[in-house]
Amino acid sequence: MRIIILGDIVGTPGRQAVTQAIPVLREQYTPDLIIANAENASNGTGLTPDHYKKLSNAGVDAFTLGDHVYKKNHIVGVLQNQPNIIRPANISDKAIGPRYMKLTHGPEDQKLSANIYVFTVLGRLFMGMPSSDPFVCCDELIQDIKRHDPGAIIITEVHAEATSEKVALGWYLNQRVACVFGTHTHIPTADARILPPTLSDGSIADQPSPRGTAYITDLGMCGPTGSVLGRRVDRVLSHMTTQMPAPFDVAAVSPVTAGIILDIDPSTQLATSIQRLDLPADTTKPPFTAS
Repeated sequence: MRIIILGDIVGTPGRQAVTQAIPVLREQYTPDLIIANAENASNGTGLTPDHYKKLSNAGVDAFTLGDHVYKKNHIVGVLQNQPNIIRPANISDKAIGPRYMKLTHGPEDQKLSANIYVFTVLGRLFMGMPSSDPFVCCDELIQDIKRHDPGAIIITEVHAEATSEKVALGWYLNQRVACVFGTHTHIPTADARILPPTLSDGSIADQPSPRGTAYITDLGMCGPTGSVLGRRVDRVLSHMTTQMPAPFDVAAVSPVTAGIILDIDPSTQLATSIQRLDLPADTTKPPFTAS
């Protein structure tokens, strides 16, 4: 199975880049699923129902959200009624929205060869949104999923600020899930790999394995790279150099689509390869220009 996972979609340029990229990605890589983090898709903060619908129509099969999950409050209705979008699993049990999603069909309603389960946990270091222990949350969800579906393929998103926390969760979940990927910092990292096995004594094997848990600390963003994490450079510099308020408008320069291409062996529920995706948008063509 092949799954493409896209990093945080940021504002209009991010949505446009993804809309342009998806036909190319489907033709070149023939993925069974395309999953994206969309928590910054609407004006850089949150996701509206309209943008959820437009990104779905563009070809995104499933959506994750992070600490900005409820910044656009109308998304609550989507979280209540749609099976392909989730909120972070380790926030309040009373929060609206599912803790994980089960994906059984891909593009054009084609049935997948195995069920894919996806959940997101928030980090607790330097994050503004209160959350419970992500390690305990992962244990609970994996146990629940495997109890109901022993052949489940599980993918875990770690939406966190601290790289140490993401790496630690990667090792904690090693050999237990197909993939652990990080989001939130909007900067792609160069550590995409299949983690070597954890041995019975807790040490890490010296040699890589042909299959295992795929890992990357951060996917990067789908949005304008001529920016500071998607925001206009002049606005951010004004604030940082004067400490005076400035509107952090979404930038528009040099948009890209960033993420990973993940191959999974359904017989083992583990990954066989992971490669970074970094596709610059062509702003001279639709949807950046009128068709």
